[in-house]
Amino acid sequence: MNTTTIVTELGLDPAVDRHAEFAAELRTGLARVEEKLQEVLRSPGHPELTEAATHLVRAGGKRLRPVMALAGAAFGDGRGDPISAAALVELIHVATLYHDDVMDEAPMRHGVTSANSLWGNRKAVLIGDYVLACAARVGAGLGDYALRSQAQTFGRLVRGQFLETTGPFEDCGRHAPYEHHIQVMADKSASLIALAGRLGAQVSGADERTIETLGRYGELIGVAFQISDDVLDISASTTDLGKSAGTDLREGIVTLPMLHALDDEGPGAGRLREIIGHGPVSDPMIRQEALGLLRESAGVVRALAEAHGYAAKARDLALSLPDRPARALLVGLSAFVVDRGE
Repeated sequence: MNTTTIVTELGLDPAVDRHAEFAAELRTGLARVEEKLQEVLRSPGHPELTEAATHLVRAGGKRLRPVMALAGAAFGDGRGDPISAAALVELIHVATLYHDDVMDEAPMRHGVTSANSLWGNRKAVLIGDYVLACAARVGAGLGDYALRSQAQTFGRLVRGQFLETTGPFEDCGRHAPYEHHIQVMADKSASLIALAGRLGAQVSGADERTIETLGRYGELIGVAFQISDDVLDISASTTDLGKSAGTDLREGIVTLPMLHALDDEGPGAGRLREIIGHGPVSDPMIRQEALGLLRESAGVVRALAEAHGYAAKARDLALSLPDRPARALLVGLSAFVVDRGE
């Protein structure tokens, strides 16, 4: 995440001295996180493993989770190791990307060739496992709270992936598709963003109320962020995304904008039900047809309206936090995560 994004898009006014100071601290912190990621993933004597494990880190990314961790740390008293907390959550996130790309058979990630395309599925899974092992090592250095939180969050991440893979049929009953998808987003995306805010605050000595508020904020902003991602998978180009557009269609995953589009009336919705009802859309021509129908439907607009609703609740929580520059950043972030989908 570059300087312009941090200062301008995340709500830090450079004309306000304390905002400018915090923005500079944030940039320095993120640079240290990048160094920490490279350091932790280095495998001495095994250059191929080091190259593969740092492949997605070197490709860059939004670094939303480290930003959340460093923002959470700004509500503490300055003690602890927020850089390691930020690196920990990003390592878990990166590990899930390696595994996701294997499951999705994705050819690109962050604008570069995916690890599974470069080294094959078996090695890509092992690389993801190695990154998770590195994350566990970092977590062990942050104490029992970090280890417990890391384990709980990883359980939710796996549950979210499992529910997304199986669809809205669990146990002996049927979950409503809408409720099912919200649960998937909460587990697969929001849980790690929530962990970032909580852990950054906890290691830096913030009070319990602040830690809890940051966790709830992260859950809400995470769902808003994922809805925005679902919209982008439909509306954005492959170049803008840095990965293949229409991935959800190709994998047979029915997202929130799709659910809303399927509820429409008319021939477009009927054709979408016919296409999506057959599962994964592997034919590129039919996938492009479905993307066109989705872009013309009301599904994208309705999904973005819901994203704004989650973001507004997150904003209200951010405003309840102590008046520090990090609060302005969190307020700005609540707008940034949904504006990117428009």
